[in-house]
Amino acid sequence: MHALNKNRPFRRIVLASAATVSGMVLLLSLKPHAAPALAAGTPAPTPTSSGSGASPGSTKAPATGTRTVTGDTVQTRWGPVQVRVTIRSGRLTDVTAVTYPTENPRDQEINSYAIPQLRREALAAQSADIDMVSGATYTSTGYKQSLQSALDSAGG
Repeated sequence: MHALNKNRPFRRIVLASAATVSGMVLLLSLKPHAAPALAAGTPAPTPTSSGSGASPGSTKAPATGTRTVTGDTVQTRWGPVQVRVTIRSGRLTDVTAVTYPTENPRDQEINSYAIPQLRREALAAQSADIDMVSGATYTSTGYKQSLQSALDSAGG
């Protein structure tokens, strides 16, 4: 056996060790996202409503006319999510994300495609029974919960 062939296993071990150490250094140098806010046990703010003369405390939507209701603010791991719905003649005609995570470029990238997709889903389903957006699980969960609270407040 040639002398260089004996050194190859050692060379592989050294290269694997160096790659492992480099990978660990890169992994540990990543900065964590913002600290998660816990919403457990925290009461959500009271939803607001405006529109067809119904009082803010009413829970039934009128059969005709337009009503706009803002859902609860839902605290997610990456930030709050809140939606506002418009109901016209008993149909969900608009859903707007009032608040959603935009702290950093990654949040902005994720929500730039997730929020419009969630809106389309809600308008098509006419309910909060919508599919989650892959890659935006926390935003999707908060969006669905806020949407459901708005629909509950509107009586729809």
